[in-house]
Amino acid sequence: MRALDRIEASLLRQRGFLVEWVPVCLAIGIGWFFLLRFEPSLPLLAAIAVAALALVAASRVLGEAAGPLALGLALVAAGFVCAGLRTQQVAGPVLDFRYYGPVEGRLVEIDRSGSDALRLTLDEVRLSDVAPMRTPARVRISLHGERKMDVAIEPGLRVMTTAHLSPPGGPVEPGGFDFQRHAWFERLGAVGYSKVPLLAIAPAAEGRAGLAVFRLRMVATEHILSVLPGDVGGFAAAVTTGDRSSMSLGSVDALRASNLAHLLAISGLHMGLLSGFVFGLLRLVMAAVPHVGLHWPTRKIAAGGALVAATGYLALSGASVATERAYIMAAVALVAVMLNRRAISLRSVAIAATIVLLLRPEALTGPGFQMSFAATTALVAVFGWMRESRVPLGPGWLKPILATVISSAVAGFATAPIGAAHFNAIAHYGLIANLVSVPVMGVVVIPAAVLGLLLWPFGLDWIGLEIMGLGLRWIIFVAHEVAGLEGARGYVPGPGNAVLPLLALGFLTLVLWQGRLRLAGLVPMLAAGMLWASVERPLVLIAEDGALVGVMTEQGRALSKSRGAGFVAQNWLENDGDGAGQEAAAGRWPSQPSSPATFGTLRVVHISGKRAREAFVGCKSDEILVANVPLDGLPGSCKILDPEALRKKGSVAISLRDGQPVITTARDVTGRRIWSGTD
Repeated sequence: MRALDRIEASLLRQRGFLVEWVPVCLAIGIGWFFLLRFEPSLPLLAAIAVAALALVAASRVLGEAAGPLALGLALVAAGFVCAGLRTQQVAGPVLDFRYYGPVEGRLVEIDRSGSDALRLTLDEVRLSDVAPMRTPARVRISLHGERKMDVAIEPGLRVMTTAHLSPPGGPVEPGGFDFQRHAWFERLGAVGYSKVPLLAIAPAAEGRAGLAVFRLRMVATEHILSVLPGDVGGFAAAVTTGDRSSMSLGSVDALRASNLAHLLAISGLHMGLLSGFVFGLLRLVMAAVPHVGLHWPTRKIAAGGALVAATGYLALSGASVATERAYIMAAVALVAVMLNRRAISLRSVAIAATIVLLLRPEALTGPGFQMSFAATTALVAVFGWMRESRVPLGPGWLKPILATVISSAVAGFATAPIGAAHFNAIAHYGLIANLVSVPVMGVVVIPAAVLGLLLWPFGLDWIGLEIMGLGLRWIIFVAHEVAGLEGARGYVPGPGNAVLPLLALGFLTLVLWQGRLRLAGLVPMLAAGMLWASVERPLVLIAEDGALVGVMTEQGRALSKSRGAGFVAQNWLENDGDGAGQEAAAGRWPSQPSSPATFGTLRVVHISGKRAREAFVGCKSDEILVANVPLDGLPGSCKILDPEALRKKGSVAISLRDGQPVITTARDVTGRRIWSGTD
């Protein structure tokens, strides 16, 4: 009984702090939904919704300790239902075969692929001999070859080309990043490439708000590039219009290696700097007018003006998921100022996270949501503790310097495990790079962008852009210098699926729980660390189309091909924590791919292409034969994994257990979900 009394007393101590747990409960429900191996039906979602309402009603009659627990369970159920409804809301046709032929559609988005190819997203799609009911709502096409376009790109332009299209691919390995699920929520029903010119068949339609904003973004990008050519202009366009297509791969890689890539994406940092600068500027202007400064609610007016500026920034930047998330966080803080509430608090962070999760539940699984809210929560918690404890930061001139150092260190430590888990890399000198770059972004780049906008009606915006360019040149210089240091980037293997949830649970318990019991959060964090340290990578990995095989050796993973399937190869090596390239990894393969390669008790053969298939005689019972062409009628008793066998299974991982091979497929892990295609 004494233990129960202590638990009840601990729960009662949380009164006044329970709002901060709302997004945590929602996230548990959303995570539960995405971990299922079957697709919940609408009747099941309705039943869970009814159960959630019953729990809400029960929370009103239960005691002060049990009531919040019932409400928490209701929020978990609400998160589950919200994710299910969102999944149904974005439902659309997905191509279920490989298509080659004419593709017609309206241009709605432009970016670049990982191989630096220009990539176009089309809606209002038409495919030859494909019924409208089976035609994807959106397709994404990479333009390859010398002659990429014979037309000037214009938002809303109706275009046509001849392209290869295929369904969005599944995880490159069982338990890996699920591109099929990502594409489902992006409403991408097919992806592919074209090697022929793009043709315009109809002009852009007028009067559509979304296209008008897209057109404005492109005009602004072209103007910025005319004033600031090269990577500097591409960087300026990225932080103003959200268009990163003009940045070179070399500079982007340097930003990643120096942990400065977050400056490319319009996130909480940019939105916060812009809102803060506009807020301070408006207060300064109003304070310069005595009557206004003394009699008007200048703080609330400045917050309203900053909110308008943030809304304009959201529209101009293309309103990506990351920017929407940043806008919501800034808007919550500014509205709190207008309502005479504390702008920066864990409660405001919780409100912002709740709104994001309700609008886009799928954001929970992405690194952007996880890293931004981890950094924000850690910063608010640390600076809140420093304020309450009255930790001295020295004389006035030293305070901003120490605040910058502390902010960079806290945000870096909070996001480092998440970044390492998703991207398998650690920037060892990232703290140094951020300390000398982030202040420049806040003091030079963002104010210069606002100055350019204010001077634009007078044709003097180039002044602001040139000042902006000075700051961005410095950041690019720092990125290349830091990336060039020996050991600038380290690699770590991908963790198991339980690691990040355990880290999040421990971190949130440490930050949100009131009382000594918060130290219990160290237990799941330590467990996550031990699980990550003991992770074992599969001995054999096989691509979902049989185009590539990777086998673990003493030197690292050996790949069966030095070219082709580059995206798959890169992901496998990164998940291994291996910094080698595909060509180097292919050099580890101990024999010709079409000859048996022995790895312990496993003998693996990879056949690539029809000629290799015709030349292949047969296989033995102790061999695993992988091919990217059909192997019907092949003599032998080996285990065969060809495109037909892999189509229903997805990518394959093989491990050894008690000396015997254990095969795990992507479908074994993901189950039968609405975005995983048909059997």
